[in-house]
Formats: sequence, C-alpha cells, structure tokens
Amino acid sequence: MISQGVVIKGNYVLMVKQYVQRGDIVWNFPGGGIEMNETPEWACIREIQEETGYEVAITRLLAKNDSKYTFEAELIGGSLHVDKEHEANSDIIDAAWISLDDKEKFDSYTTPIIELLNLNVG
Repeated sequence: MISQGVVIKGNYVLMVKQYVQRGDIVWNFPGGGIEMNETPEWACIREIQEETGYEVAITRLLAKNDSKYTFEAELIGGSLHVDKEHEANSDIIDAAWISLDDKEKFDSYTTPIIELLNLNVG
C-alpha cells in the first residue's frame, strides 16, 4: 500500500518530480510505501518529510483505493529540500511548489485528486 499527501499553500501544491514504475518522469504528490506497524497517516507524514523536508499534519483523508491512501495535509514546519543521501529518494529528481494553474504538470493520476479538493482552479 502507498500513502501520499496533498499539501496546498495559496495557489500552489507541493509535488515531487520522480521516475515512476511505468518508466515516465512525472510530477507526483509526495508519498510512498506504508511500512510494517505504520498507519497510513504516519506513512504519509514520514514520506512527505523524507521527500520534501517539510513537517506536516494530516487534515483529512481525500481518497482511498485498493493500493493507495491520499491525505490532505498542512505544513507545520521544515523547509523545502530533497535529501539525495536517503536511499528511498533515489527516484526523486526535484521537489517544488507547483501552481495549480500549471495544467501540464498534472496527469490522469494527479488531476482527479486536485479536483477532490474543490478548489477554484483555472
């Protein structure tokens, strides 16, 4: 199972540019595998911190399917940086605040999640 987080600040969403299993390079929400004895919420918090440097608090569950939990989260600390020394970040190219108006950064995986937030986008 995967746990990922959507963090919104103003008109921007926190995303990571990464290599994905299907071989593409995409902008995705920070997240990753849920470890043994870890709740989906704690996995989301840990993954966001590992991949972006930010500390977050979960605000709500946005979506869940057979393979993934998606949470909305809010910033509570930290600063943006990708720890390239962390082995789990080997697929991460960059992390950035992406404008919600930058439609070409969103794909068939991320667009429906953004729509769940009921934001007045575009």
